[in-house]
Amino acid sequence: MVNVVITGGAGFIGSNLAVFLKSCGYNVMCIDNLSRSQERNVRLLSLKNIPLHLADIRDYNKIFDSMKGCDIVVHAAALIDVEESLRDPIPYFENNVVGTSVVTKVCVDLGVERLVYISSAAVYGDPVKVPVDENHPTNPLSPYGLSKLLGEHIVEFYSRINGLKYIILRLFNVFGPGQGISGYAGVITKFVNCLKNGRRPIIFGDGLQTRDFIHVNDVCHAIEASFKTKHVNEKFNVGSGNEVKIIDLAKMIMSIANFDGEPSFAPKRVGEIRFSCADISKAKKLLNFYPKLSLEEGLRTVFNA
Repeated sequence: MVNVVITGGAGFIGSNLAVFLKSCGYNVMCIDNLSRSQERNVRLLSLKNIPLHLADIRDYNKIFDSMKGCDIVVHAAALIDVEESLRDPIPYFENNVVGTSVVTKVCVDLGVERLVYISSAAVYGDPVKVPVDENHPTNPLSPYGLSKLLGEHIVEFYSRINGLKYIILRLFNVFGPGQGISGYAGVITKFVNCLKNGRRPIIFGDGLQTRDFIHVNDVCHAIEASFKTKHVNEKFNVGSGNEVKIIDLAKMIMSIANFDGEPSFAPKRVGEIRFSCADISKAKKLLNFYPKLSLEEGLRTVFNA
């Protein structure tokens, strides 16, 4: 049986991934310091009998002890709020950059077979062309995006120097049940919460900005595919490949909620990318990754959660 460790395993993506991988027959263990986890996700791990080690990814000794015997590490632990990172950048470098250096060094020291680093489309910044492929220039607009890019460089460095095998997955806007409300990843949760409380969803800006939304179930499939591919030491975009206007997203959720009227609008936010969409042709070709859930199907899983 393949032993998988997930850092940030009590987070939104980590907890969903842990349950998915266990259902696929993997032996799964999670690491989290619970600083940003939701009670729902911790409870989910407990219900599925998935071990959770309490440790901070910056603590080498604890991470070393927790990861002994693992074959694959999925490094998903990170602070992820773009706006917060602009207001208070230092914790983003302390957690995301230092933490990644510790996790990667432990992988090298333990001889882990493969590290899957969960990166972000935020590394690209404002796209010069859409859809964005993996060769697009990296020009982050936030400390969060920069921290994820620096993490990529750390992983690549240890691969070059020590022969560590890795896969870097640049996730676009992941959504699904159990998600928080931070940043644009959480816009769907925010819209749903507004509608469930009888309020109109609030759009920042004109609503014509676009994002590529990918359901967490599809992300789990992409991560598991990265365990099996022979194409290691590569970067892959993980998205739906579909560009969605935020105003259209709001109206789709309002339709699912049978909510009449128009969304509310507020001033645009600082550091916000205007247009974003993933070119996933490389992931299709080398990971055999094909998203299965349509946006509407995925939105219903959130609304009915």
